[in-house]
Amino acid sequence: MEKILVNGGRPLYGCVEVSGSKNAALPIIYACVLVKDKCIIENVPNVSDIRHSFDILRGIGAKIRTLTRTSVEIDCTGVKCGTSDYNLVRKMRGSYYLLGAEFGRFGRARVAYPGGCDFGVRPIDQHIKGFEALGGRVVTDGGYIEINSDSGRAKGANIYFDVSTVGGTLNIMIAAATGDGMTVIENAAREPHIVDCANFLNTCGANISGAGSDVIKIKGVEKLHGCTYAVIPDMIEAGSYMVAAAATGGSVRINNVIPKHLEAISAKLEEAGVTVEEFDDAVHVSREGELKHTNVKTLPYPGFPTDMHPQMCALLCLAEGVSFINESIFDNRFRYIEELRRMGAKIKVDGRIVSVEGGHPLSAAPLMAVDLRGGVAVLIAALTVEGQSEISEINLIERGYDDVVGKLRGLGADIKKVYLPDPVVQKKAN
Repeated sequence: MEKILVNGGRPLYGCVEVSGSKNAALPIIYACVLVKDKCIIENVPNVSDIRHSFDILRGIGAKIRTLTRTSVEIDCTGVKCGTSDYNLVRKMRGSYYLLGAEFGRFGRARVAYPGGCDFGVRPIDQHIKGFEALGGRVVTDGGYIEINSDSGRAKGANIYFDVSTVGGTLNIMIAAATGDGMTVIENAAREPHIVDCANFLNTCGANISGAGSDVIKIKGVEKLHGCTYAVIPDMIEAGSYMVAAAATGGSVRINNVIPKHLEAISAKLEEAGVTVEEFDDAVHVSREGELKHTNVKTLPYPGFPTDMHPQMCALLCLAEGVSFINESIFDNRFRYIEELRRMGAKIKVDGRIVSVEGGHPLSAAPLMAVDLRGGVAVLIAALTVEGQSEISEINLIERGYDDVVGKLRGLGADIKKVYLPDPVVQKKAN
């Protein structure tokens, strides 16, 4: 078992480079299935969700060649519909983009039901609603989702999402890019990675307008061509290092970011007594005084991102007074709280409201990553306390953070990844 050992209590200082956005790279990688040509994707993060996606695409016939640590060539000329590996698809949520990609290219699709972090109910009913509007007959059977159409091609349609759905917006946008006619998505999600995927598809010859607004128009084209495209920086990785710098009372410049994407995070940090300076492609975060309590409500972009909720909770454990977090996106994103309680945090949950009574001293403890962002939350908390904390299940953190141990060490953290034998296995061996 690999674990992260943290000897905390040290402020973080220096500069850190943010990797490409996992949430942008995933739909772009699957959208390559639409292209009977080679695409070169740059600024790709080296995280396990991306590596799993490459394995899924190789399994259906894609040729993927690593060019540098952060760039790959993807050739989907010979991919075959409905042949993806069931177990690989189940490892991650983002594999559902293969549904839109296969439907867009072949007019049909067959993909296993996706996996990913457990935040309670995370239905894909809006995806299915969109696929059906595009002329697909959707059946879920035996752990698979199947889409078939009479015309052999997605057909343009007007689609209104009942709720703002990032995955649904991306999936329908991908499927409709090579569809027949005009598709209009209303109440579309507005996240930066939706804009990035639309820009990638347009670079390949698609005709998509309005991405970043709540109405997206997609005029289907006959075919797409290859291109070279660079993924945007990861706003959640950047936000996590911003919070880590603030929590440890350090001073860190975070490079390779788009400051506008971070505005909601920056605003809340400033409310909590943190200094945030913006530059063209960087932010500088520092803290000298005490942290102040504040209230946070997660909202679709451009609101405060749900993927920053756990990290912000870890920070607010250190602030004087009571803070409240209203989780309006997911119904059960609170499993990480038990890990913070192991450290002495005073946190209560009432429905979707978290109350954090800050100012109580935290202590080092054996900890576990319960999901991707919750894992980083306990890692941030461990950085703030004297003594050694041991974090297990770090594979969940590595789903979305490229070289987190190396980057934190570069900022002065006493942190390392180690292999420790499972105590049960060790006992049996003795």
